[in-house]
Amino acid sequence: MNNELIGWEFPPTPPYLVGREKVREFARAVFADAPLHTDVEAARALGHADVVAPPTFAMVIQDLTLQQLLAEPDSGIVLARTIHAEQKFSYSKPIVAGDELTGQLKVTGIRMMAGNAMITSETEITDAAGDHVVTATSVLLVGSDDEEAAA
Repeated sequence: MNNELIGWEFPPTPPYLVGREKVREFARAVFADAPLHTDVEAARALGHADVVAPPTFAMVIQDLTLQQLLAEPDSGIVLARTIHAEQKFSYSKPIVAGDELTGQLKVTGIRMMAGNAMITSETEITDAAGDHVVTATSVLLVGSDDEEAAA
């Protein structure tokens, strides 16, 4: 594990256009059955421009940033020994179909436990105007290599 990961910032992702059908599909997949997730008129009646994504939809954009981290050869992260251990979201405003979102990941912490590493990262997700939408925080647990741990 590269302990110098703390503070690493990755380039912003290309803009992701949130599609109405993607929001509906995601809502069905996570059993978010409130009408504002699938019915445009229900969402507009609540003051939104279009259907509103369930809170965990931010993971779609965050995944693009996590792929940058996982692809970094100097990270020391081995995907085969990595699990997604924790996730949380802190919203400024909801994600709505039609939003164009960009994510930027920063590694904010590493905690070693019994040879395993817990890597915390935050992805700041902003809209096309550069306004904050949500901060998605993830903890990845990277298991030790048995051979390394024995050494």
